[in-house]
Amino acid sequence: MIIKAEIISQPYSGEYSERIYDNESAWNSQSWTFIKFVEEDYSEWCGQFRGFPKQVAISTPKNIVLILTSDYLYQLDRETGNLTDLENKPQYQNLTVAPNGDFILADYYNFEKITTNIKQKISIESPIQMDMIEFKNWDKSKLEFTCDEFLNWDRHLIMTYDSVTNRIQIKNTT
Repeated sequence: MIIKAEIISQPYSGEYSERIYDNESAWNSQSWTFIKFVEEDYSEWCGQFRGFPKQVAISTPKNIVLILTSDYLYQLDRETGNLTDLENKPQYQNLTVAPNGDFILADYYNFEKITTNIKQKISIESPIQMDMIEFKNWDKSKLEFTCDEFLNWDRHLIMTYDSVTNRIQIKNTT
């Protein structure tokens, strides 16, 4: 069972046992993402994923690992490391996991929540139209993030998303 995952640079040949997660497509980039996985017994292995690296997150309660690259959003089973689902050409820029195990994704303008499968997303409403969303950190059940107000780029905001109430609120302006 996977207990840790981190983006690494391309490992030396034979440094880790390797698994390649590729999806044949004429639209694939030439970039690859390398993720080092650590199992419960502290053994390590490397996954190779198509696309430029963005982020990786593990949901312990849901037994899911998500890997976000420029080409795909990959969903792995945490128990086996097997690919369970794949989304082509995701527009997401941010990926994190809430304390309750739900995944939170954001592109430049919108938030979405994944509870069980990447094909079933729940849109999260915001009090303003957002642009340039960037996740910062979790404080208990609240995710702090920054953004600009859409079409009012001089208004820089610090916002919070509450994973319990599923609401986004303005914290303050910068």
